[in-house]
Amino acid sequence: MTSSIAVADTWTEQRPGPRAVLLDLDGTLVDTEGLWWAAETEVFAGLGHVLDDAHREVVVGGPMSRSVGHLISVTGTTATLAELTVLINARFEALIARGVPLMPGARRLLTELSAHGVPTALVSASHRRTIDAMLRWLGPEHFAFTVAGDEVGRTKPDPEPYLTAAARLGADPADCVVVEDTRTGVAAAEAAGCRVVVVPSVVPIEPAPGRTVVRSLEEVGVPFLRSLPSAVNTRIH
Repeated sequence: MTSSIAVADTWTEQRPGPRAVLLDLDGTLVDTEGLWWAAETEVFAGLGHVLDDAHREVVVGGPMSRSVGHLISVTGTTATLAELTVLINARFEALIARGVPLMPGARRLLTELSAHGVPTALVSASHRRTIDAMLRWLGPEHFAFTVAGDEVGRTKPDPEPYLTAAARLGADPADCVVVEDTRTGVAAAEAAGCRVVVVPSVVPIEPAPGRTVVRSLEEVGVPFLRSLPSAVNTRIH
């Protein structure tokens, strides 16, 4: 999608619509949910455990502590959460070392947001080291800053990451649009009181008040985002 709005007409000059855009990373901008699952299955296989694909829907989009905690529970492995976190992150970094596949429309959306001066932040449950490895393929210049899962007290599905990003941008969460792909991320954004655009990846997600579901980032651009009203402020305190 190519914007029909002139680049000189900056985001802040347009009163209607949201004031900032907060983007998830895995499964939203980069096609890495499958790579995370591959890293997890390979690490557990090395420990003698075969992971059933049924567990993939449980762990997708969640923080490492929840995802790995679940896999520890179902496999009965004696490896600790800390040990497995290091192994899985290392395996994932090896998988993305030669490049990160972007989701359809991601590059165009980031370029368009930058060109129109849209205040944009990246908000991920992934750890800082992993985010930085992927940013070299996305372009760090597209984001005012990034929020990593290991830099907040509570990560998704808690609203803290999105509340942190909104505060750093000086925006009311109700005036922010979050773009997510999983139920975990949507729960975090909605608990923060943000409007949500969902591009479902592994698990289907239904539309709801304050939540717009699209098939691809190809449908998302500056005109589309400006057309979204602010969310009703339902922040969980």
